Amino acid sequence: MPQRLFSSPDYPTVPTADGALYPVHRIFCVGRNYAEHAKEMGYEVDREAPFYFLKDAQAIVHTGATIPYPPGTENYHYEMEFVIAIGAPAFRATDDEAAAAIWGYGCGLDMTRRDLQLSSRAKQRPWDLGKNFEQSAVIAPLTPAAAFGAAGPQRIMLSVNGETKQDARLADLVWSPVELVVHLSRFYHLAPGDLIYTGTPAGVGPVVAGDVIHGEIDGLAPVDLVIGAAQ
Repeated sequence: MPQRLFSSPDYPTVPTADGALYPVHRIFCVGRNYAEHAKEMGYEVDREAPFYFLKDAQAIVHTGATIPYPPGTENYHYEMEFVIAIGAPAFRATDDEAAAAIWGYGCGLDMTRRDLQLSSRAKQRPWDLGKNFEQSAVIAPLTPAAAFGAAGPQRIMLSVNGETKQDARLADLVWSPVELVVHLSRFYHLAPGDLIYTGTPAGVGPVVAGDVIHGEIDGLAPVDLVIGAAQ
C-alpha cells in the first residue's frame, strides 16, 4: 500500500469558552466591511455584495503569542476583527438557516503585509502575499452565539502599546453575520470548522518589533499579540 512521502499537520484548534476545542478547516475574510475603513483605503463600500479573500488554516495563532515580524515587508499592519465560527452545514442558506449555522464568535487579528497587498492591488493581482502568510490569523477563545447575543451595539477596539487605534461598534458592519453566511453559502458548502473574519474598522496602521497589540469586543475574550524581531 502506498505510504505518504511526509507527515501533514493536523487542523489547528481554537479553545472555546466552555472548555472544548474548535477545529479550524478554512478561513474566509471579508474585505471593506466598514465604510470608514474602506474610505481610509481609498475606496467606497461596494454595497451590491461583499467580497472575500482566504487564509490558510495553518495561519492560526492563539492569543498571547509572540510572533516574529514577517519576511518580505516593511509595512506590517494590524486589523482588529469580529470572527464568526460556523458550527453546522450551510448551503444556499436562508436567513434562519444562516443564523442557525453560526456556532459562535471571537476576537481576531487579520495581520497584513500592507505594502505587498497594495502593490498587488495596483497591478490588479491577487492579495495572497499581503494577506495569506504564516501566523497572520490571530484568534482568541470562541464564545457560543447564544451567550453573546445579537451583534450590534458591542464596541470593537484595538490598542498598540496602550494607545487606542481602532474604536467602533459592530453596528457599523456593512454586512451583518447572517448576511455574510447567506451570501457565502451561495458559493461554498459552509461547514463546521469554517471561520469568517468579518472585516476591520478604520484606524489600521503599522507595528514594529516590540509592539504589544490588544483587541477587545464587548462580551468576548480579548486578543493579545506581541511583535518579535524579524527572522
